[in-house]
Amino acid sequence: MTNTFKDFNFKPFINQALEKLNFKNPTPVQAKLIPLILKGKSVVGQSQTGSGKTHTFLLPILQQIDAYGPVQALITTPSRELAYQIYDAAKQLVKESPEPISVQNYVGGTDKQRQIEKLTHHQPQIVIGTPGRILDLIKSQALDVHHVKQFVVDEADMTLDMGFLDDTDAIASSLPSDLQMMVFSATIPEKLQPFLHKYMENPVVEEIKNQTIISDTIDNWLISTKGRDRNQLIYQLLTMGEPYLALVFTNTKERADELTNYLRNNGLKVAKIHGGLQPRERKRIMKSIANLDYQYVVATDLAARGIDIQGVSHVINDDLPTDLEFFVHRVGRTGRNGMSGIAITLYAPNKERKIEELEEMGIQFKPKAICNDEIVDSYDRNRRKKRRKVKEKMDPQLQGMVNKQKKKHKPGYKKKIQRAIKRDQQQKRRIAQRQARRKAKKARKS
Repeated sequence: MTNTFKDFNFKPFINQALEKLNFKNPTPVQAKLIPLILKGKSVVGQSQTGSGKTHTFLLPILQQIDAYGPVQALITTPSRELAYQIYDAAKQLVKESPEPISVQNYVGGTDKQRQIEKLTHHQPQIVIGTPGRILDLIKSQALDVHHVKQFVVDEADMTLDMGFLDDTDAIASSLPSDLQMMVFSATIPEKLQPFLHKYMENPVVEEIKNQTIISDTIDNWLISTKGRDRNQLIYQLLTMGEPYLALVFTNTKERADELTNYLRNNGLKVAKIHGGLQPRERKRIMKSIANLDYQYVVATDLAARGIDIQGVSHVINDDLPTDLEFFVHRVGRTGRNGMSGIAITLYAPNKERKIEELEEMGIQFKPKAICNDEIVDSYDRNRRKKRRKVKEKMDPQLQGMVNKQKKKHKPGYKKKIQRAIKRDQQQKRRIAQRQARRKAKKARKS
């Protein structure tokens, strides 16, 4: 296993860039896949958010890039935010290169005609963007992909969920056949398999499992909203803890708007991120957040997978996500790079089953409550289930029947056992009643 980035023997400018970023030790996914990618292997990397997937493919691409050549690497991602994130990461790395390496970002909602005009004069070495826009540029013959050597499909499961797999398929079919393909995803759904088989012949598949579902640097709290106003509760949580940067997740754009307005009306400076914002506005907000102009951010689940906000100290789940897998992505925004973080999930009594499903996934919660403007330990909501019930000792003969029937598993055995238990209980009650009558009769005689 590789211990440091220097063990990869990267070009000097890459090592310089990594030093400036204070990257010393590769993550498990980087240690496993970077050597394979450097050898030209096509790979499928399955690991959770925050595992370092972006640099897993960027570093080998830059190691092999020809600064004076045509378009050599193509990277698609399902969201504009994630495309900007990868673009920024790539720019940080190429900044140290002695020769200028051109990296361009093409996403929907931007000026396509202007991009086409620029491409007629200059082709970048690395292209990053959303599938729809990249496919448009290929179809218009503005983007020359005939010499592409490496194709990355990032967040493949999200690409599938958002309906972009057909565009990604069309892009792949326009690329050279001798292609090194890299697919990265948190999960590998069954519907993704035909795409993988179509373009990847005997790829190296690596699933890097997290040691824990949630990082042990995160305090994972659970607070009931029973009898509480949710807006007021979130305001209280945000203002009592003085977070460095708090990220509040909502399930819908409408709820994000409502909560943002409430918090702003109560004097908080809040940034809002969701799919309803214009690309230019979202880019401006993200830059302001990176500059620490905001202490509070309200976002929808798009941000959980598509945005890497540095320095998040608190994550608050306004509600449990519809897709429980997003819970891990939400909470994974904090407690990164060895830093501690706090994740707070609010839940209503009717969401009890979803909490149980998360616990079945291996996620552990600490029950909390607010008392006198302080967060205190609360009772275990399962305390009643865990309370031992006093049971009458079953007749040994009846217990033998239960054990025997369980082994046989004959049809209707459960009902048979229940009837036998009922008869046994009735008999015991009759005996108890007779004893009580005799005792009363003796008492009268005396």
